[in-house]
Amino acid sequence: MPPPLREPRHVGLNLVFLVPGETGGMEVYARELLPALRTEAPNLRLTAFINRELAAAGLDRVDGIDVVTVPVGASNRVEWVRGEQALLPRMAARAGCDVVHSLASTGPITGRFRRVTTVHDLIFRAVPEAHFGVRALGMRVLVPAAVKRSSRVVADSRSTRDDLLRLYRVPATRVDVVPLGVRVDPHAPAVDAAEVRRRHDAVGRPLALSVSAKRPHKNLARLIEALALIPGDRRPVLVLPGYPTPHEAELRARAAALGVADDVRFPAWVSAEELEGLYRAADVLVFPSLYEGFGLPVLEAMARGVPVACSNRSSLPEVAGDAAVLFDPEDPSAIASALGRLLTDREVAERLREAGPRQAAQFTWERTARLTLDAYRSALA
Repeated sequence: MPPPLREPRHVGLNLVFLVPGETGGMEVYARELLPALRTEAPNLRLTAFINRELAAAGLDRVDGIDVVTVPVGASNRVEWVRGEQALLPRMAARAGCDVVHSLASTGPITGRFRRVTTVHDLIFRAVPEAHFGVRALGMRVLVPAAVKRSSRVVADSRSTRDDLLRLYRVPATRVDVVPLGVRVDPHAPAVDAAEVRRRHDAVGRPLALSVSAKRPHKNLARLIEALALIPGDRRPVLVLPGYPTPHEAELRARAAALGVADDVRFPAWVSAEELEGLYRAADVLVFPSLYEGFGLPVLEAMARGVPVACSNRSSLPEVAGDAAVLFDPEDPSAIASALGRLLTDREVAERLREAGPRQAAQFTWERTARLTLDAYRSALA
């Protein structure tokens, strides 16, 4: 007979990693999970352990959640690791946490508490060029250490769970699959769609949106090659928001070499209001990634009724279901065909506009919180 599950009394949430505006889907995960946990377990004490950047951004106060600042700056990777491995264990123990949940694939390997670690993906193993320098080395050391020392490991998808079992031989009984959620506010502030099109010189042309970091595994180079395969009179404007990386120069050079530099926009980081406007203005979201732990932009687009064309790799078929056109991400002609189909076949595009919100409705942050609470209980068993 399995041991009885014990309710957690005080959960510490490790947010030492989080630099506002630089951590993509993991920031969305943290911002949505905390209030959802508060709602699902109103009697559970929660303490968020944050860094100096978050404190400076005014996130040192969260309704119903205690906040403790770990005195490190996470923009410096060495400081981040010091905060997570040396300072956080002592601070969490002093606070009386019986569980510490690390939300970004790494976590403290010591401490007088049970450990739960969310592993979003194993990109650094599957696609080594996705991470650079010290970060790559750190992930190779810290992620397996966190996985080994955690009572429970949370994976965003079955795909990531399978990678954990295959690469680290984690017992399947110790891994919980907890999909992310999506929340769309129809009244959220947004730049007007017409203004978005004007800003990106896309008036009178279809607009294809691809929301992702500019890193090699996101496969944006092949997306640009696919764009060049679409005849000029039917070619959409491709908008690639996302913080700049060293890879962006290669993407710009590729667009210039293929003669489509005037059809690609690189707006870098955009505000929440402009991103919302981009979703509303987009005729299609195209997501050609070679590897994803989940693929939140696919879900965010479908929830808004934007037709989606995406890669058929890793977790993306789980998220998209039958509400997207899938393609082989290593074949630019397949990407071009899927993109062209959604821009010219109104019947298919309309079917996906209707199917997307239904698919996205299965993924809620409330469900994410409930399954996460189950992981805490299992950690204490």
